[in-house]
Amino acid sequence: MTKGRALAFGAAGALGAAALGFGWLEPSAPAIADAGDPAQVALGRRVYAESCASCHGANLEGQPNWQARRPDGRLPAPPHDATGHTWHHPDAQLMELTRKSLTGILPGYESDMPAFEGVLTEAEIAAVIAFIKSTWPPDIRRRREERLGTAAGRS
Repeated sequence: MTKGRALAFGAAGALGAAALGFGWLEPSAPAIADAGDPAQVALGRRVYAESCASCHGANLEGQPNWQARRPDGRLPAPPHDATGHTWHHPDAQLMELTRKSLTGILPGYESDMPAFEGVLTEAEIAAVIAFIKSTWPPDIRRRREERLGTAAGRS
């Protein structure tokens, strides 16, 4: 996929294209992001506050106008609450994106999202995903299960 085509897809489209075209849905060492595990959610809340909230918002609200490209061509940080598209993606995909960032998955794609591989442990990344999932209302969780075909969105 060329840089121009990836940019044309937008972040959500590029993410989906990467998942299908580059086969990165399966992480090398699967970790479980369990929104029902209070200890994991607590760890995720702390790690999110320290590593993610500065861009994605203290309340997971994302940056303003997150779907509109800025003058530099990059997209603002999306929300991780129920108003965004995070819940559309399997845990493995979210974890891989956190590890490598979209620029690490789609060479040539430009994003402000840093790669957290080597910065956060696999357990911390899974905990952040568990925390994010724990904030979604029951309707979003149900729709995610239906969409992804698994009880926890893991695949």
